[in-house]
Amino acid sequence: MRFSDRVGRISESATMAVTAEAARLRRAGVDVVALGAGEPDFPTPENIKQAAVRAIESNFTRYTAAGGIPELREAIVAWHARELGTDYGPSECIATVGGKHAIFNFLAAVVDRGAEVILPVPYWVTFYDVINYYGGTPVKVRTQESNAFSLTADDIEGAITDRTRVVIVNSPNNPSGAVVERGEYERILRLTSGKGVTLLSDECYSHFTYSSDPFSIAASEGAKQNVAVAGSLSKTFAMTGWRLGYLLGPADLISNANKLQSHATSNPNSIAQKAALEALEGNMDAVYAMLEQYRARREYVVAALNDIPGVTCPQPNGAFYAYPNISSTFGRGGIHSGMDFAKRLLGEAHVALVPGEAFGTTEHVRLSYAASMQDLEEGVRRIRAFIDGLT
Repeated sequence: MRFSDRVGRISESATMAVTAEAARLRRAGVDVVALGAGEPDFPTPENIKQAAVRAIESNFTRYTAAGGIPELREAIVAWHARELGTDYGPSECIATVGGKHAIFNFLAAVVDRGAEVILPVPYWVTFYDVINYYGGTPVKVRTQESNAFSLTADDIEGAITDRTRVVIVNSPNNPSGAVVERGEYERILRLTSGKGVTLLSDECYSHFTYSSDPFSIAASEGAKQNVAVAGSLSKTFAMTGWRLGYLLGPADLISNANKLQSHATSNPNSIAQKAALEALEGNMDAVYAMLEQYRARREYVVAALNDIPGVTCPQPNGAFYAYPNISSTFGRGGIHSGMDFAKRLLGEAHVALVPGEAFGTTEHVRLSYAASMQDLEEGVRRIRAFIDGLT
């Protein structure tokens, strides 16, 4: 069979590959500490699950509008306004099959072949592949580890050309946990707006911040015509498997995304839509409880990693990831990259991390602390022992 050029431009998700290999080892009876997947270890809150049960019992199992039921789109914009201060209407919102789908829809609608998309490094792995899939040109802009990987307007200003269509900002960031502070984010918005460049704000981890309150750049004055927001219920409400996200933006963008979605997937899962409605209209108590657990885990993990000789790890201000620099191990035991380190760590110490190559760097690995404290303590113990044993 002959395959298209565009599918050849993308690779398998590295995070999914690590998860699959860890699962394979576990099936073989290996005691694996899995710290690779970016997935909450908490169950979906009970009220959300019961809303899904009620939907099934009432036979809410047929097609819906492609962009989601009207009450869900109304709930999304109302929640976003309440929590993040924006002012979208239902015509400026589409419900999608997870946050990835929102990003696919957005880039399909705005990126032509050869268009440049500025992508800060480290970046979430899917961004790079989707830009390539649509024939765009990823323009990598390296953030500074000394600044805890937090993006600045100065980082991207020199990379903008007359072919730049989009700047992607993921804050809080996967994989680094970096948060762009409000004032700096507004500088980025002024820069992109002045250049006629669209800003895509990925807010998947919006409510997991440790040193500042959640905010959306889309709430800033004059932002709505120059900003698109990709969001997801997956992390905020521990609903990764439900696959429910959303895209917010100008009505013409949403109209085009809806047109595409009507052919690609039809509607998001009807049961998941009812569960999402309950999540958005209910209280946020479970979210705040998860945040406090993540905060405690972050304090332990970052301190413990920095206590390992030769390992340095900036303090993440959001999400639930640490992104330690392990380059001091290069040249020892045949390790020359984050990929080498992660493969040997999984094979020999049975700890699953994601190599930095998935995110555009070679000297890091990503550790997810969306895991029990017991697993985190054991995982760090094994990482230390593994590094100590390298010759």
